[in-house]
Amino acid sequence: MAGDFQVSGTNAAALFTLKIHRGDGMALVAMNWKKGKPPANFVGFAIEYKEPGGTQFFALKNRLCFPGPGGAINPNQLSTRLSPIQKFRWVHFPRNAQLSGEFVYRVTPVFMNDADELSYGDFQEASIELRRETYPGKLNVTFTRGFVSSQAFVDQYESKGDISTLLPDNADAGLTFKPTHPLADEALAWMGFEARQAILDLLDEAIADPKAQVRVVAYDLNEPEVVTRLEKLGAKVKLIIDDDGSHGRKGSAETQSQTRVAASAGTANVKRQHMGQLQHNKTIVVDGPKARGVVCGSTNFSWRGFFVQSNNAMVLRGKKPVKLFLDAFNNYWNHGDPAGFGGTPSAMWTSVGLTGIDANVAFSPHAQKNAALASIADDIGRKTTSSLLYSLAFLYQTPGPILDAIKKVTANAKIFVYGISDRKVGGLDVQKPDGNVAPVSPAALTGNVPEPFKSEPTGGSGVRMHHKFVVIDFDKPTARVYLGSYDFSAAADTKNGENLLLVRDRRVAVAYMVEALRMFDHYHFRLVQQDAKEKKRELALSKPPRKSGDVAWWAEDYSDPHKIRDRELFA
Repeated sequence: MAGDFQVSGTNAAALFTLKIHRGDGMALVAMNWKKGKPPANFVGFAIEYKEPGGTQFFALKNRLCFPGPGGAINPNQLSTRLSPIQKFRWVHFPRNAQLSGEFVYRVTPVFMNDADELSYGDFQEASIELRRETYPGKLNVTFTRGFVSSQAFVDQYESKGDISTLLPDNADAGLTFKPTHPLADEALAWMGFEARQAILDLLDEAIADPKAQVRVVAYDLNEPEVVTRLEKLGAKVKLIIDDDGSHGRKGSAETQSQTRVAASAGTANVKRQHMGQLQHNKTIVVDGPKARGVVCGSTNFSWRGFFVQSNNAMVLRGKKPVKLFLDAFNNYWNHGDPAGFGGTPSAMWTSVGLTGIDANVAFSPHAQKNAALASIADDIGRKTTSSLLYSLAFLYQTPGPILDAIKKVTANAKIFVYGISDRKVGGLDVQKPDGNVAPVSPAALTGNVPEPFKSEPTGGSGVRMHHKFVVIDFDKPTARVYLGSYDFSAAADTKNGENLLLVRDRRVAVAYMVEALRMFDHYHFRLVQQDAKEKKRELALSKPPRKSGDVAWWAEDYSDPHKIRDRELFA
């Protein structure tokens, strides 16, 4: 049905099932064999898609291919009809995901005979809308792309100019930096993806509404497109900027932003603040007769927040969410300390008031009587029944009840777990379903990668994964997501200024699930590349077993309990 966020193929003649999950600006395409195991000569899936109103199917391309004579590797991307996907699921970013209407996905099984000739089985098709807004006029989940170090970035932009022509070398130079890359506008729009556009769009709405009042709380503030818009708002804006640590220095971008916005809005409309430790919020509230909306989440208003890191921003529409976020702003403005703010209604869980969507918000710092960390850990550790997917910056830097709860759930063989978190010293930790935490080194995140891949840029250093979200039981009626600027730490709970949302809604949970999977797959493949580089072997598709000891590419998907669960859960 039109508007469904999960759809399935219906071809009874096809040998496999197909299920497509709606992400935001992306789709998860998942397959599973219907009966028993695939035949030995099955070598993967060809995936094609057709845009809304289109007449032509376009094949997705694969960077891996079958080895040629002597093991030679073709360096070019090939159609998945020639280089099929050897996975049971794939996250796809359509070129024009913003188009209204249904995208049609066609998936075909591919087989190879002893002469390396390919043949094709019956395909499955399914149609799904990937429209811009998650719940039009109410709630929109948005993401940054977050993959400066990726083959897609190399292919589209790095050949035209170095990363230094797109991003400033340091944050404090951000407000005066001007990109010189010949495709700068296109590249930055691609990198910032929907989150950057949604944030700028709300500010533009506020500028166009003469009576709109705007309230902003910013941790990092060095992105000139944001600051320029704040200046255009004049006295309609009030702004709180963090002043902890380097942010408080005389020459910091945050201090520069303070000076600039104070000149246009008035000194009395700009305040510096760090609560008990950080004013870590990234919120915008617009309240006007024509423009009304809220931005919250993990996306800092900075070059790194928009263009380097993986982040999310949620846009809420309606009188109730606007009032709640305005109240929180006023409570921050009037109470710059944990004790004062923690006693306000803003520190309590409150319904966002969106019809048909069960969403609640609470702002930090909390007082001990309304602290949220323990209850979140209890929800994760005791109430997760099916799956747990997370993307948590700083998880392993802040040991405590959340990490303990995740370890407890991961040890439960009945629960499916994937996760990404920052390591204590560089790189990332990839939490695999088998309970093992595999480190991805900084060297594997940037720089040289094995053939047939091209070297990737090393610019935009620092934290790459900046999300703070947890998805619980996405496939159940009890599906829910915790998200915000909140770092799931004791400091985030009772010291910092933070926003934290709990959304009990399957459409929203599935959107975050798809983001979690695309993050996991991206960095898990980094582990594969890292291993190939260390062993000095090239990466290629597997041909069917032809001699004793050979195994099919899909063998582990039918023998490893966790991969079996993966295959079954999404398809």
